[in-house]
Amino acid sequence: MANLIRWDPFGDMRGLRERMDRAFDDFFRSPHLLPWEGAELGFPLDVYETEDSLVVKAALPGVKPEEVDISVTGDILTIKGETKTEEEVKRENYHRRELRYGSFCRSVPLPTGVNHDKAEAVFEQGVLTVTLPKAEEAKPKTIKVKARPVIEGQP
Repeated sequence: MANLIRWDPFGDMRGLRERMDRAFDDFFRSPHLLPWEGAELGFPLDVYETEDSLVVKAALPGVKPEEVDISVTGDILTIKGETKTEEEVKRENYHRRELRYGSFCRSVPLPTGVNHDKAEAVFEQGVLTVTLPKAEEAKPKTIKVKARPVIEGQP
């Protein structure tokens, strides 16, 4: 006896849409894995704030510190550079090529004013850490609350 299977006319369309959604999500979520040669490559980074400064950490594995340029223009931080391939292998000999060589660049808006003259950059084990002291006007101000003496008969 054969089992009957209910036909879903839109089942194939749902599956196609899910695969298309996944493809678009992967494309826009991973700018450092662009499928074409010679494109400017992105890289992952974290931006967080402390009481006195703004800190940007960028993952740049395989990059030498002298290959990196950092600039601040207005409220935009730009990290860029270029890596060169160490060996030349003919393209048709590759089975998989995910390591990227060439120029890379990433610009991010800074969420608060910074004093870029006192910025520091440290490169350690493939992670670039840029520390940007907050501008005085961007630092939180504390206001001391004064208590008035209570005098009877006065509101």
